Order: sequence, then C-alpha cells, then structure tokens
Amino acid sequence: MKNLKYLLIGMLFGIILVKSEVISWFRIQEMFRLESFHMYGVIGSAVITGMLGVLLIRKLGIRTISGEAIVLPKKPFTKGNIFGGLTFGLGWAITGACPGPLFAQVGSGFTVVIVTLLSAVAGTWVYGRFKEKLPH
Repeated sequence: MKNLKYLLIGMLFGIILVKSEVISWFRIQEMFRLESFHMYGVIGSAVITGMLGVLLIRKLGIRTISGEAIVLPKKPFTKGNIFGGLTFGLGWAITGACPGPLFAQVGSGFTVVIVTLLSAVAGTWVYGRFKEKLPH
C-alpha cells in the first residue's frame, strides 16, 4: 500500500508513452532514418522539461516533499559516455526500445519484448560486474 503512488505514477507514465506512440518500433525507425520529427519532438520536450526542472531546483532551492535537500552532483564527461551512448543507441535502433518504453511495450501485450527486457537486465548486470574494467 505504501508504494501504491509509485505504481500509479508508473502506470500514468506508461499510458503517456503508449498514447504518444514512443513505444512504436516504426516511430523509432523513422527517427533513426531521419524521416520524421515525431520522436525528436518528444525527446526534445523531455530534455527541455528536465533542464527547466533542474534550473528551478538549483535557483529556488526546492526540497523534497519530506524536506530533504535535493543534491544534483556534477558528472564529468568521459570517453565512456561516448561508448555507452553508442551502445545504448545501437540497442535502441535494433530492438526499438529503451528502458522506459520496455515496460510499456510488455504492458501493451507485445510479449516478444520480454526477450529485450531480460537482455537489458542481463546487460545491466554485466555492466555492474565489469564497471571497474571499462573506460570511464
């Protein structure tokens, strides 16, 4: 019962992903072929919303609901960001899914995506296991 609010927010997020068609493999392929602005508009809106949120948190000193300070540490740019971004984009282009939409796709009944979801979990485990040996 304590985590019900997170379940409801996750369900709302999934509905938004489905209605905005960002879980559509065809929309994602259009994006990677530079044939449509749809996904760029959705991603650009998310980036701008995130930037405004971070700006407001820093400028206004906004705290969490429980009163704790929100700490946004600076993360240095490394060559690992390039390799990670390329790997992420390649997986996204091949499977038509990134971590958020994976769950919405499974929830929409595309059960074949379970293979992608399990692969993402395995990839996360492999990264965690070998993180210290990768370029950062």
